[in-house]
Amino acid sequence: MTVAEPGLRVMHVITGLDTGGAEMQLSHLALARRAAGAEDMVVSLVPGGALRARLEQAGVAVHDLGMRRGRPSLSAFLRLRSLIRRFRPRIVQSWMYHADLMAAFALRYSGRWEETPLIWGIRCSDMNLADYGRTLRWTVRLCARYSHLPDLVVTNSEAGLAAHHRIGYRPFRERVVDNGIDTERFRPDAALRDEVRCELGIDPNVPLVAHVARVDPMKDHDTLLKAMGALPDVGLLLIGLGTERLASRANWHGLGRRGDVPRLLAACDLIVNSSAYGEGFSNALAEGMAAGLPAVATDVGDAARIIGESGRIVPPRDAEALAEAIGELALEPLTFRATRRLHSRTLIEKQFSIAANVAAFEEVYASLV
Repeated sequence: MTVAEPGLRVMHVITGLDTGGAEMQLSHLALARRAAGAEDMVVSLVPGGALRARLEQAGVAVHDLGMRRGRPSLSAFLRLRSLIRRFRPRIVQSWMYHADLMAAFALRYSGRWEETPLIWGIRCSDMNLADYGRTLRWTVRLCARYSHLPDLVVTNSEAGLAAHHRIGYRPFRERVVDNGIDTERFRPDAALRDEVRCELGIDPNVPLVAHVARVDPMKDHDTLLKAMGALPDVGLLLIGLGTERLASRANWHGLGRRGDVPRLLAACDLIVNSSAYGEGFSNALAEGMAAGLPAVATDVGDAARIIGESGRIVPPRDAEALAEAIGELALEPLTFRATRRLHSRTLIEKQFSIAANVAAFEEVYASLV
């Protein structure tokens, strides 16, 4: 990969560096650009995060502003303004609402507003803000009000772009850049199937569904569990923060947050996304497909575009339809399942690779400088 311009330095501003979807996409991009010789900086509003060490070990400069989640901070704003003045980035790129707002005003009052393009990032679609706190609701409203400030708004889904138009976003320029999936890390591995199942005490012959998501109203575990309750012969692997509390049946396995998701997916037969709203481009869905799993997903965000003809799309919050689709794919003959596995993997490799994502951002940067 070659960077758009060898001396083009990008400052990425993001809320935190845990292993969420936006954080992983930023990490992939920053690491790829660092490997190609770029000297970018990553600024996290809050301290810590599992990805910080990975970035620093690769030589990416990382700073945090010392904020507490949900607590606006004048000192954090002043730190970011100071970093912009010292680092003198050619482009400032922010990811997610809080970082978008902070980056816009820190750049505006840094003395570098005129010469430094600003990119905002939208990573979700039709959020149900009533399920979240007052700070997030006000932040989204303010982002809509000031959405004319960035030179470009990048979303990771067509659905996200449309949803934000509906809530008042009026960007100067906009573009969709699909997420990139690590197809080397997420890949089929038949040798691991029996090994992982043995570790977890899962019958090697039971069809096994994977669901990878933290417990959050958006992810709608309730509908998933209702659907799986109608499928007693199908096992369920729940991966994500808080899921250890959800395994109420013998063939349901709540593993909580795990760092070996690719290995766990090797034991499964199907990837399911049950989100009720809010998804833009689901990394978990696409990563499961990269691991060779056929997919069932609710019609939220760009799920239908990601899956194509390789799986099933059902309405959100419809447990009966979800159960029917899961049952159809999980219990179909092995020859059909093998064909779907290949189709899923091939689709992600061709359309949603990290290389394609990085190349798209390089085009974005070149268009702004």
